[in-house]
Amino acid sequence: MAAAFARPTRLPMRTATSLAAAWRPVARVQIPMLQQQMGGARFKSGPYGYTQAKALVFSKMGEPADVLSVHTHSISPTLPPNAALLRTLAAPINPADINTVQGTYGAKPTFSSLIGTAEPSSVPGSEACFEVVSVGSGVTTLKPGDWALPAAPGLGTWRTHALVEEADASLVGISKEKLEGLTPAAAATSTVNPCTAWRMLRDYVDLVELSVKAGQGAWFIQNGANSGVGRAAIQLGKLWGLRSINVVRARDTPEATAALKQELTDLGATIVITEEELQERGFSSGRLRNELMADKESPLLLALNCVGGRPALGLAKCLSDGGQMVTYGAMAKQPLTIPAGLLIFRDLSFHGFWFSRWGKVDPAARRTTVEAVLDLMRTGKFLPGPAEEIPWTWETETETLQKAVAGTLEGYRSGKGIFVFKET
Repeated sequence: MAAAFARPTRLPMRTATSLAAAWRPVARVQIPMLQQQMGGARFKSGPYGYTQAKALVFSKMGEPADVLSVHTHSISPTLPPNAALLRTLAAPINPADINTVQGTYGAKPTFSSLIGTAEPSSVPGSEACFEVVSVGSGVTTLKPGDWALPAAPGLGTWRTHALVEEADASLVGISKEKLEGLTPAAAATSTVNPCTAWRMLRDYVDLVELSVKAGQGAWFIQNGANSGVGRAAIQLGKLWGLRSINVVRARDTPEATAALKQELTDLGATIVITEEELQERGFSSGRLRNELMADKESPLLLALNCVGGRPALGLAKCLSDGGQMVTYGAMAKQPLTIPAGLLIFRDLSFHGFWFSRWGKVDPAARRTTVEAVLDLMRTGKFLPGPAEEIPWTWETETETLQKAVAGTLEGYRSGKGIFVFKET
């Protein structure tokens, strides 16, 4: 459990056996008079070395514009032995984060008053790249100046600073010596989407082995191909010698659709089609095999679905006998309806994949996957998806942050929204 602790009303007792016993959070830093005397300047480090921090918080679930607010607090310079003080460099805004605020995600938020909020609250955000400011005496894997990523969701990353307990287990460190080739925004997006694509491509059908046996790249098909996971699957597939069929929604104009298709082709996609093309009568048995794939013998055994509804059924119809569909999202908000014939006569299998659950079952493999993605990023073999950077400074208004969060689920976007922290 991670938390940023507010300035205590008295110094913590050295003999305290728990953080809860040693700290008493308060709602706000008590230094406005000092700021006025110094000409209104804002001090990053307040009296006695306390770090001033801000966080987006919510105390009840609902629409982001209605329930999110900014909370100001302070963090003591005296760290527990196994804790690390972090400064946030970049934090993505993922659809899952918004669903968590809304209360519709698979994992429900936990509420507490550890950072001094008037009501028990939660800090949203599952991904981030942090800079390590200082560490407790018992921390062995991090040192000041390193970068750090959450080792699992639930850390609460939409904040300027955080005090993270059990830092060695809660964070994936990137030493100062290994920062070359990485940007904070890229590193911040490495722990969910690329890892999701990695595991789905490797854990259900051994496409690499199929490629070796056939002497040519095995096929997979996916919808939502221009999403973060979709772009990651395209790149990883190309690196591993696989061939991909990628389904996207048509854009407002034919030119825009053609530009998107070309963008994904340049990224490594073998075939890019629109949802309308997928739904054409006879597409799976005719045009796909005869014209686009030009490969009637190679099986198509893996489909990655993040949409649901009719689009998912369209993918399933393209699979070869014995194929498997992995569902990791439901953007259409429609149920996945599969005719019995695909199960009985085609022997298709359907699975759900949630990277958060997978990571809890095998945290060591999760960490290894993240580190493998970072290695590809360092060498330029894996490119992060397009991003819309939202600057977050100490003076950034609450409304600006709320709008950035709310806009993530609205229409077509040029890239993932990412909070990029400036003077905080």
